[in-house]
Amino acid sequence: MELGVALPTSWPHGSTANIVRIAKAAEELNYSALWTYERLLRPIGDLPQPGGPPRPLPEAYKSVFEPLETLSYVAALTERIRLGTSVIDALFHSPVVLSRRFATLDQLSGGRVIAGLGQGWMPQEFETTAVPERRKGAGFDEFVAAMRACWDPDPVEYQGRFYRIAPSEVSPKPVQPQIPVLIGAMTPAGVERAARIADGINPIAISEQLTRGLVDTFRAAAADAGRDPAALSIVLRANVPVTPEALESGRPFLGGSPAQVAADIERIADLQVDQVLFANAAPIDIDAQVGVLEALQSAVNP
Repeated sequence: MELGVALPTSWPHGSTANIVRIAKAAEELNYSALWTYERLLRPIGDLPQPGGPPRPLPEAYKSVFEPLETLSYVAALTERIRLGTSVIDALFHSPVVLSRRFATLDQLSGGRVIAGLGQGWMPQEFETTAVPERRKGAGFDEFVAAMRACWDPDPVEYQGRFYRIAPSEVSPKPVQPQIPVLIGAMTPAGVERAARIADGINPIAISEQLTRGLVDTFRAAAADAGRDPAALSIVLRANVPVTPEALESGRPFLGGSPAQVAADIERIADLQVDQVLFANAAPIDIDAQVGVLEALQSAVNP
């Protein structure tokens, strides 16, 4: 089983030193990928959020390093490990600009980039970027198509309802023929979209039951779209505490000690997902996190 790890780009562990420490340790321990995410701002007060009532946003969002700048820095410090975003909210950007940023990172890293994209959910971020929320859906489909067009041979041209690119030279091109695009999705419409237009899906693994249902739905939707489900990637995101010691009551799926996590992964081995990405929510220091990464790799891939 491939394992990935989120870099410590958020408060309170987000720092240059910690990012470097985890990046180098993960590559030495044969992790498959390093991941970052995007958060534009942290509005003050109680806000409606997915999966619950209005409440303050997580304190981690107080400070979040920019994802592609972080990965560019890390690219110079590593040699083999893949570099992914989980996720960048595409609609807050221009497809030409974002495509060139991903392509530049792919050049700098020697072809190691995974473009994880989402649509965004926070109204304040849509307002800040002057993008209407109604652009979600059809606008996101166009964004992905326009971005991919920029990675194709010149001249690049795209004509859509929301985005247009005049016949142009757009460079640099990525090292990879096409940078793989994963879509972060949990809803039925999002899963169908990922199966139809993406190279894979990057859902949050909330529970074993929900994960099984989502994987089955994704693969069925890919087949319905005339695509080979086996050719599409599934990278599960586990936003859970991975801790040196075992957790007892209330242990989340894919959380707990390395041995507990390995047992959960073994139970879903039949799903044949490509990777589990761990965004460690445990309040432990950076030395303990490195130790957990080593123990986790040994437990999952002895």
